[in-house]
Amino acid sequence: MIWGTMSSAGVGPLCFLKTKVTAPAYQEILEHFMLPSADQLFEDADFIFQQDLAPAHTAKSSKSWLNDHGVGVLDWPANSPDLNPIENLRGIVKRKMRNKRPKNADELKATVKETWASIPPQQCHKLITSMPRPIEAVIKAKGATTKY
Repeated sequence: MIWGTMSSAGVGPLCFLKTKVTAPAYQEILEHFMLPSADQLFEDADFIFQQDLAPAHTAKSSKSWLNDHGVGVLDWPANSPDLNPIENLRGIVKRKMRNKRPKNADELKATVKETWASIPPQQCHKLITSMPRPIEAVIKAKGATTKY
């Protein structure tokens, strides 16, 4: 499993995981990857963290950790379509890697890192600024299927 972060300013570092993501493991990721990424991508500006409703994200201890570290979290409705722009970014990375042929896990990891790091900030900015249209479509469809 790979954890990554992005903002309209670009991508942050990736975290490669070998274990199931439990609340304590998730909090370690937040401590060692999300907070440094936020410092790099936002400097002193405020930001709102977006995550889905995975059990490790919604655990009381994770909510408490985020609150204790002053991290505001975007409200995420249950049973909502996935409108997280990072999903689109993952698709871009997969397409860029389509013709790569890593020979082993280490080469795959290196290829993913290299491809992720090649994403220009402008592409991240475009993905984020494109979000109002799909959000409006989902609201109009009352949560039902849309073309997005």
